[in-house]
Amino acid sequence: MVREGNHLSVKVVNHVPNNITIHWHGVRQLRTGWADGPAYVTQCPIQKGQSYVYKFRIVGQRGTLFWHAHISWLRATVYGPLIILPRLGVPYPFPKPYKEVPIILGEWFNADTEAIISQALQTGGGPNVSDAYTINGHPGPFYNCSAKDTFKLKVKPGKTYLLRLINAALNDQLFFGIANHTLTVVEADAVYVKPFETEAILLASGQTTNVLLKTKPTYPNASFFMAARPYVTGSATFNNSTVAGILENKLSPNSLPSSISVKNLSPFKPNLPALSNTSFVANFANKLRGLATVHSPASVPQNVDKQFLFTVGLGTSQCWQNRTCQGPNGTKFAAAVNNVSFTMPTTALLQAHFFGKSHGVYKTDFPREPKIRFDYTGTPPDNTMVNNGTKLLVLPFNTNVELIMQDTSILGAESHPLHLHGYNFFVVGQGFGNFDPQKNPNNFNLIDPVERNTVGVPAGGWIVIRFVADNPGVWFMHCHIDAHQSWGLKMAWIVLDGDLPNQKLSPPADDLPMC
Repeated sequence: MVREGNHLSVKVVNHVPNNITIHWHGVRQLRTGWADGPAYVTQCPIQKGQSYVYKFRIVGQRGTLFWHAHISWLRATVYGPLIILPRLGVPYPFPKPYKEVPIILGEWFNADTEAIISQALQTGGGPNVSDAYTINGHPGPFYNCSAKDTFKLKVKPGKTYLLRLINAALNDQLFFGIANHTLTVVEADAVYVKPFETEAILLASGQTTNVLLKTKPTYPNASFFMAARPYVTGSATFNNSTVAGILENKLSPNSLPSSISVKNLSPFKPNLPALSNTSFVANFANKLRGLATVHSPASVPQNVDKQFLFTVGLGTSQCWQNRTCQGPNGTKFAAAVNNVSFTMPTTALLQAHFFGKSHGVYKTDFPREPKIRFDYTGTPPDNTMVNNGTKLLVLPFNTNVELIMQDTSILGAESHPLHLHGYNFFVVGQGFGNFDPQKNPNNFNLIDPVERNTVGVPAGGWIVIRFVADNPGVWFMHCHIDAHQSWGLKMAWIVLDGDLPNQKLSPPADDLPMC
């Protein structure tokens, strides 16, 4: 737990056989891109027996974020909360809660996740799904042999609790709710929002949401299930299960009528949205609005310097010679942005950029729009093959960027949670079908849009974000469903230095792992 304005120094020592890096998900890393953490983007991995000290400052941020491994699939188990309190003396813009509780949603695999993704990449097929979901590491009573491994939150009646919700699941977006309770959403991705009430929330992989929970004053010693299950789009196999914890509304045993036994009280069960309830997801997203106050302004760019159109979705690539792969029609599964499936380099991109040694590491010819236009959400083209490359986009310092992200129906429409490193952005518009540049901008919200670092591109739809490129460095942008990221649904931006000293990327530390 830290406060806004704090300087952090975190020494990571690698005691495991795998190479490792740590990403501070959602931290702006202003001029400290070397501490961002994605392997082969801002640093080379920390090898076994080595260490690296991540040094950065929390600037202009407060709320719930998290940290996780950022290499291969290691973040399946290597993650934790990063709670940023306001500066001393600065109150929340909502009533002070009685207590604050972090709740981290995750996935459990019986098999080694490194073996799972390695096998999938070798066969070209889809990876095996997880065996359970977890709440604060506990799978809960709905799975075999895990009733004793249930997260329990004991609360007092009539009190307000701040739940800091984090979706650290590897490959799933999740619905969350608590039986017989209404949640008041007050923050998304460590940015305050206009409060609104809801029976359930959606957390895309990589998203965080703070909610106020007012416990029941008239249900002493009652128990309520808190539960999460996946939001499903696309046609891939998924983990169709529900994880549950228990909210215990506790009073002293002496306050119970003698005829009631605590052991005989069954928890109430929540009504979560249906697995593929895209209507709920769209309505929930539209309720998220920035505070747009003096202390929490919505500084959305009103003018645009550069506009980009990115298609995001799945595709295929050729199987190896004389082999048949397990993807569609004997191909390999792939994923791409503007039909470019990103090839990870063996030298860190930021290292190559900073020292002027980009030749042979990356090119700066990432397409600003699809090279071939088609009916993105209609009948898919016959050719589903992607191109491969390590291609980046260059932005001059302080560029006002508008990015349209368009889902495609290639191998099925699907929602993709896109995470942008080093930045928050404003979600100014979203909808279904193909983006219409003549009509859709008329409905953009430039007054109080929600500000996020991770956003779900709607299944069969589009979303538009805006941000100011005011943080020099190399910044990764990728789908936070790790199966899709492994297939290539990722890219990177280079933001150039500005003219002033405080607009330039700081040099790396001496202990930065190089390659």
